Amino acid sequence: MSILEHLDSPADLRRLTRDELRALADEMRARLIDVCSRTGGHIGAGLGVVELSIALHYVFETPRDQLVWDVGHQGYPHKLLTGRNDRMETLRQEGGLSGFLKRSESPYDTFGAGHAATSISAALGIAAGRDIQGDDYKVVAIIGDGSLTSGLAYEGLNNAGHSDRDVVVVLNDNEMSIAPNVGAMSRYLTQVQRNPLYNRVRDKIGGFVESHEALNTLVRKWEESVKSFLTPGVLFEELGFRYFGPIDGHDLDALIDTFEVVRARGGPRLVHVITQKGKGFPAGEHVEKWHALPPGHDPATGKQRMASTANPAYTAVFGKGLGELMAERPDVVAITAAMPSGTGTAVVAKAHPSRFFDVGIAEGHAVTFAAGMATRGLKPVAAIYSTFLQRAYDNLIHDVALQSLPVVFCMDRAGLVGEDGETHMGLYDIAYMLAVPNMTVTAPKDGTEMLALLRAGVSHDTGPFCLRYPRDAAPDLVPPIRTIAATPHATWEVLRRGSDGIAILGVGTMVNHALAAAESLGADGLDVTVVNCRYLKPHDESTLAELLASHKTLLVVEEGTVVNGFGAYLAAIVERQEPAVRVIAHGVPDQIIVAASRARQLAHCGLDAAGIASRVRALHESEALAG
Repeated sequence: MSILEHLDSPADLRRLTRDELRALADEMRARLIDVCSRTGGHIGAGLGVVELSIALHYVFETPRDQLVWDVGHQGYPHKLLTGRNDRMETLRQEGGLSGFLKRSESPYDTFGAGHAATSISAALGIAAGRDIQGDDYKVVAIIGDGSLTSGLAYEGLNNAGHSDRDVVVVLNDNEMSIAPNVGAMSRYLTQVQRNPLYNRVRDKIGGFVESHEALNTLVRKWEESVKSFLTPGVLFEELGFRYFGPIDGHDLDALIDTFEVVRARGGPRLVHVITQKGKGFPAGEHVEKWHALPPGHDPATGKQRMASTANPAYTAVFGKGLGELMAERPDVVAITAAMPSGTGTAVVAKAHPSRFFDVGIAEGHAVTFAAGMATRGLKPVAAIYSTFLQRAYDNLIHDVALQSLPVVFCMDRAGLVGEDGETHMGLYDIAYMLAVPNMTVTAPKDGTEMLALLRAGVSHDTGPFCLRYPRDAAPDLVPPIRTIAATPHATWEVLRRGSDGIAILGVGTMVNHALAAAESLGADGLDVTVVNCRYLKPHDESTLAELLASHKTLLVVEEGTVVNGFGAYLAAIVERQEPAVRVIAHGVPDQIIVAASRARQLAHCGLDAAGIASRVRALHESEALAG
């Protein structure tokens, strides 16, 4: 039996020899590659922190000592070491292990993480709670995978460094290294910093010179000058941290020796480790493409074992269309927040490098940056996941909407996202965008209409404009954007006219499901109207007036939260205009939706054709009883 299969907890890990730990690292990489090639998942970051995860659990007494990770992409090796190896095949599956860290899943998951830069702030909060309660465990924040591009990380560093609390920050520096490569000088400095005599002398000298102001100033200036010349740690020391590193994040001996010294000390400490994202992946290392894998890949080549017969994804259609539109219009610029491949804009970066901006994991900055460009007469298109744009809500309102700046927000992964689970659900953008003054809110029914709305968005001059689209294949084959006209402003589209007084008002992805439901209902003798409500705000006033004149019930179907969504928004409008007409909101219920296939999630929420048809039948029966 392998070493990994013998591990039930980190306590078992601490009984292994250093040679056994190195063998364990090899087993863990093989296990991660095998599992993720079948289940899909964020494999790159996890492969990069195998040795780091082993060293942390080896030195720190988890779960008493608290490890706080971000982003959750780094957590797969942590799961293997904390009693979840036998369930890894269920990763990202319905009822299985989460693809991210989840407090309800394990006592070792100290803080949930699905996005970047939360670890330092959370760890400092945990450390403050520990100190208030008079406890004495250690708290370690492990920040990585680009998280230092986020402003939240620096807010946490600033507060933690000057708090003087016992807290450790591990900077996992991968891909875009902020430090010189690991080499002889780095190894020498690390050995010096770990040396107990050096640390004792440093502390003694510090205590002596602090009582002599002139000498203290001279020594500190000398120390900072040397440190800034020899190490990348002066920034962190200025922020109040005792700096260790840079350290080879794949050298188990160096990691363990360093963490043993760091654990024994107090105050804010920062350990800087250099790792290689995707290390050990046979299909290619250190490449953005292997940040995450969809299920069903050959680990030797990275290629999908079975070719997909589906239409291109909305994301790919969007990226291609945006690139073509930018070729037409030199005033259009594209912005994303560390997700060029995830938002489909990698093709834009290649085609229009001078007008493409990847600002890092900094959504708030992305929005205000776009606002600044809009003041110069440019047309910024900000492509950001729906769930991540939530982080920039204040910037969106204050910096864009209140100034009526024409920024176009393209929200990928809107609605139910399948196996990525709770942290990536794009369920709230309809509700939060409807609340923004001067915001035009749209939702296309297919890929062609998505590009038609994109064209409309970049032509809109009187304020911000947004459109949403799912993590799914487009239901249509989309022609080049040059052949697609802009969708007329504030218009709906009546796709089917019924005679039984019920209209289904579909929003975006729900339009085609509503049409399928109407066909099913028609076979049962119930004739309903179907409307494509592609503009949610402002809405189509004339079409709504026609519907109110000829229908008793409007069923609004949306792939977003039912609380304060378009259904609730429209109900308030109809109440003022025609209170006798019922408006029923049918969307995602007010609950956490867990990982499962997207089809299963839609069915669970009653948002597939069968669920919509069932709701219409129930409404029709209630009307018949009331009538």
